[in-house]
Amino acid sequence: MSEKEPSICEEKNYNTLFHDYYESATKYIYYKCGDLQQAEDIVQNVFIKLWKLCATISFSKAKAYIYRACNNLFLNEVEHKKVVLKHQKTLVQNIDNESPDFLVEMDEFREKLMAAINTLAVREREVFLLSRVEKKTYKEISEMTGLTVKAIERRMSKALRELREQLGKEIKV
Repeated sequence: MSEKEPSICEEKNYNTLFHDYYESATKYIYYKCGDLQQAEDIVQNVFIKLWKLCATISFSKAKAYIYRACNNLFLNEVEHKKVVLKHQKTLVQNIDNESPDFLVEMDEFREKLMAAINTLAVREREVFLLSRVEKKTYKEISEMTGLTVKAIERRMSKALRELREQLGKEIKV
């Protein structure tokens, strides 16, 4: 790095780079992925990395670094998604390759589970479905229903106890 060249480690110089390139780098990645949130996340991560590596990157090469790093991070995410999709496809194939007896048993159990859930009192069923299907936390359920977290815990406990009583013989631990 030349002595005359501004240092990225100086906040005003870093801010200048951020101001000059953040929006255009975000658009560049957005045009590649079509997801503004993903594009913003990628560019923000690159600027964080730029700050951490400020002493090793010259100011004159910062623009090239920003775009190259954004592109590389985007490509890494694409590769990661490919791996995840391949893994999910393998899981689906494995499920599809299960024996017909297993698939029938799963369908029968699913029906019994739904029937058991439907026998729960409205209060317990509501809490159970919000927690297990909607993936809400007890605190979120509490805010939605106006009940205390303790009351939600009691209702959930009762729901689980009743489901265990009804399905206990079906569930092999």
